[in-house]
Amino acid sequence: MNGVHDLGGMQGFGPVVPEPEGSPFHHTWEGRVHAMTVASPTRANIDAGRHERELIPPAAYLGMSYYERWFASLSSLLLKHGLVTPEEMARGAADPAAPRHTPRLPAERVEATLTARGSYVRDNPTPPLFQPGDGVRARNLNPAGHTRLPRYVRGRAGTIERLHGAHVLPDSHAHGAGEEPRPLYTVRFTARELWGEAASPRDSVALNLWEPYLERA
Repeated sequence: MNGVHDLGGMQGFGPVVPEPEGSPFHHTWEGRVHAMTVASPTRANIDAGRHERELIPPAAYLGMSYYERWFASLSSLLLKHGLVTPEEMARGAADPAAPRHTPRLPAERVEATLTARGSYVRDNPTPPLFQPGDGVRARNLNPAGHTRLPRYVRGRAGTIERLHGAHVLPDSHAHGAGEEPRPLYTVRFTARELWGEAASPRDSVALNLWEPYLERA
């Protein structure tokens, strides 16, 4: 969505510093937040989870670390889906009087479930509009909700490099409107097309973009 959450192509945030290999977490609590998020029933819709993070107010979002944002969005989704009450959230413990349910993910199934590979590939009987080598332009869309079309490529021309088949459309899925599978393409943009003549003529950016994001150039 439009907002501070889409930082692609923006300056002033300092260099990107790669994390050391084998060190995904800075603190123990970050690993726990990751585990809770992945094991939560709300994880069934990853797009809704991303959209929930985009609903964090801009000033708060920019002041949070990566896993603080995950924790904030997980807490919000658990409340929205009625999986916990505000009182339970405040106490950090379940209501002793609440009815007991069978755990969604028993301990003996955790490893197999969380290491199983998922897929957003779907069947789509509609032929793709584009093929590798076609020139396309990213549409200048300004949605109020979730999208995976970065602002910095909107209105810019690129070339289709690869067709990946049909995948779940995040723009629809994030808002509970169904999966709406659409063709997904790898599109390459030159750096100069994106950032002007000051950019290196040797550089380019390749993005995976859904068909509704594109039009023929």
